[in-house]
Amino acid sequence: MEKPAETQYPIHDLLRRRWSPRAFAERSIEPEKLRSLFEAARWAPSSNNEQPWRFIVVTKEERTAYDRLFNCLVEGNRKWVHQAPMLMLSVASLQFEEDGKPNRHAFHDTGMAVENLVIQATASGLFVHQMAGFDVERARAEFKIPPAYDPVAMIALGYPGDPTTLPDNLRNRELKLREREAVAKFVFSGIWGIPSTLLS
Repeated sequence: MEKPAETQYPIHDLLRRRWSPRAFAERSIEPEKLRSLFEAARWAPSSNNEQPWRFIVVTKEERTAYDRLFNCLVEGNRKWVHQAPMLMLSVASLQFEEDGKPNRHAFHDTGMAVENLVIQATASGLFVHQMAGFDVERARAEFKIPPAYDPVAMIALGYPGDPTTLPDNLRNRELKLREREAVAKFVFSGIWGIPSTLLS
C-alpha cells in the first residue's frame, strides 16, 4: 500500500512515498537489504563526527529477543506491531568519546541516522514505523544498556501488509489521507511566528 504525500512544493519521490504504516506483511527481509539500511545510517551527519547512534536489532527468527523487545512496547503499539518481522531500538550515546562531556546533539544525530535508514528502506520497498510508546527503563534493563546511553525510539520494519488485518480504529487511520501543517507554520523570518518571505 502506497500513500504518497500531496506536497505544497516539489520534493524527491522517496520523501513523498515515505510514511509509517501499521499493517506489515510477515515476509522476512533479505539480509542484503538490511545491511544496506545500516550502511545508510552509518553515513548520517553528526556533531564532531561522533556517530552516537546504536541499534538493537531483532527478527522474529530470534523469538526470545523479539518478544523481549516487543514486551517493552505500550499496549496500543502491541495491537499492531506483532505483524512486523523486525523490531529495532535506537539508542544514543550521551557523552562525547573524546572528553566525556555531555553531547546535547546525540538525540538529533541518532534521528538523522534513523532518517537515512528510513529513506534507504523506502528505496528498497520496505517501510518503517517509529514509536515513542515504549518503556524506556524496561528496555534499558532487558538489553543491559549502559548508563551513558539512552533508548530513543522503537522501530518496526517490514514490507507493507494488508490494512484489513488491523483493528477498526487503526485500519481507519491507515487508510486516512496524510496531512501536514503548511510550511509557513514553521518557517519564519527574522521574528518568531512571522512566515518567511521565501515562501511568497
